[in-house]
Amino acid sequence: MPTIPFNIVLVEPEIPPNTGSVARLCGATDSVLHLVHPLGFSTDDKHLKRAGLDYWPQVHIRHWPDWATFLAEQTWRRLFFFTTKVERPYWQAAFQPGDFLIFGRETKGLPEEILALHADRCYTIPMSNPQIRSLNLAMSAGIVLYEALRQQVKM
Repeated sequence: MPTIPFNIVLVEPEIPPNTGSVARLCGATDSVLHLVHPLGFSTDDKHLKRAGLDYWPQVHIRHWPDWATFLAEQTWRRLFFFTTKVERPYWQAAFQPGDFLIFGRETKGLPEEILALHADRCYTIPMSNPQIRSLNLAMSAGIVLYEALRQQVKM
């Protein structure tokens, strides 16, 4: 694993078990979890806690009151946005330790204005079945994070 952690950013997540699963993923990979409020649940939610089980003390979580506050603190950071609304696959991104991997709400994804402002850094997880709208948030975060980690392996 890289010595500089990757960052998973959930913008206004709505479903506690998804956030709990992403928290566990972050704990397992020494990544930082950023939660951009408002959240669709309380962080005391029993489903959230159950999804993270006894790993919560191992997870570094940062809370942000809103998107503007989060973005203002990331002036020189490398930000990557994930959406179903573009064609560029995630494996075309050249990830580096310290990067921020940003995912939107389960029901709506990232707001259009965010995607428009950062169109050059938007990626998707391709799916072959057009009848499926999207993948689960936690699964998506895992797919992208492990690709970022894979890219760090020196061959």
